[in-house]
Amino acid sequence: MNRLFIPLQGAQMLFVAFGALVLMPLLSGLDTSVALFTAGIGTLIFQVITKRQVPIFLASSFAFIAPIMYGVQTWGIPATMGGLMVAGFVYVILGALVKVKGSGFIHKLLPPVVVGPVIIIIGLGLAPMAVNMALGKTGDGSTVLVEPNIALFIALMSLATTVAVAVFAKGVLKLMPILAGILVGYGLSLFFGIVDFSPVHQAAWLAMPNFVAPEFHWQAILFMIPVAIAPAVEHIGDLLAISNVTGKDYMKKPGLHRTLTGDGVATMAASAFGGPPNTTYSEVTGAVTLTKNFDPRIMTWTSITAICLAFIGKLGALMQTIPLPVMGGIMCLLFGSIAAVGLGTLIRNQVDLNEPRNLSIVGVTLVFGIGGMAFGIGEFSLTGISLCGLVAIVMNLILPKTPETTKAP
Repeated sequence: MNRLFIPLQGAQMLFVAFGALVLMPLLSGLDTSVALFTAGIGTLIFQVITKRQVPIFLASSFAFIAPIMYGVQTWGIPATMGGLMVAGFVYVILGALVKVKGSGFIHKLLPPVVVGPVIIIIGLGLAPMAVNMALGKTGDGSTVLVEPNIALFIALMSLATTVAVAVFAKGVLKLMPILAGILVGYGLSLFFGIVDFSPVHQAAWLAMPNFVAPEFHWQAILFMIPVAIAPAVEHIGDLLAISNVTGKDYMKKPGLHRTLTGDGVATMAASAFGGPPNTTYSEVTGAVTLTKNFDPRIMTWTSITAICLAFIGKLGALMQTIPLPVMGGIMCLLFGSIAAVGLGTLIRNQVDLNEPRNLSIVGVTLVFGIGGMAFGIGEFSLTGISLCGLVAIVMNLILPKTPETTKAP
């Protein structure tokens, strides 16, 4: 009976992660079927590298939404995938350094005063796009696709549902606020007649996902590398969370170096197929906490289920019919939540912004990132997240520390 129960548990875990998993590629212009496939493949790779000891699921990373959207618009999907593949390799390098030097060096290179403002910028980078989509416009606001009053109503209902489920729901439902918001928004969109089902009619039941091979463009690579900072920190946080839930110290066994390497190789594999980069999913960790079933084999079946669903063509086409206002409403919360995580990083670690050194790092990083500062010589240019991430790291390394800032938080 237990052997039959494990595959069902695996399918349930995918249902918990499904809303967030497909929303990320929908927002960033990637293929949802590829995202399902690469989430499954990535998790299986992670399990091989960590010797299937950690009950955790890897899927589409929200931290990369804004950078991928910018990358796709600027260099195209293949070059963006190349940049993401190198960003995944950064994880592998971090894993090797942790193996050699221990985890302490990460906190020296990426202290809260660096990580916090970078995460805030990732969250707020595309706030105008979220608002435009909530108003029924294209992301840049140039074209109206849905009547503004109808679009705003659908967006607000999607947003309200997502917030309500996250705050008031109980049990498993509390872990699926994004999926609940999508369902309510989609239902209202059907009522107002703004859903176009022609892609579903045209799609085959069984179809190969739209895989895209990466290309390597140095500007896209330099742009994507600093973005790896936020998911790397998120990875450590999720690993500590699942360790607390199961009562096992995964930082020691299989070790942070193995889990970081697994996450990095999974992201590289996802990029090789044209899928979004992978990260550990807090929603699934919450489901593990709720069910008290800590068997890593469950995540194996979650991965297999995701891979199988990736080849159902009509499912992928159905995901593409979700109207802009639905996604825009959820994005208003999503991007704000990412920024709040960055703010929480500063607060939780008691970063003293009365200290001129800290204030300088945070202030310059925020203005450079949000203001769109760009440095360039000829074809070489840095802007946005890549620039502010590099600036934050360099300022942290060269500005002298006072006795107060050298104390552990």
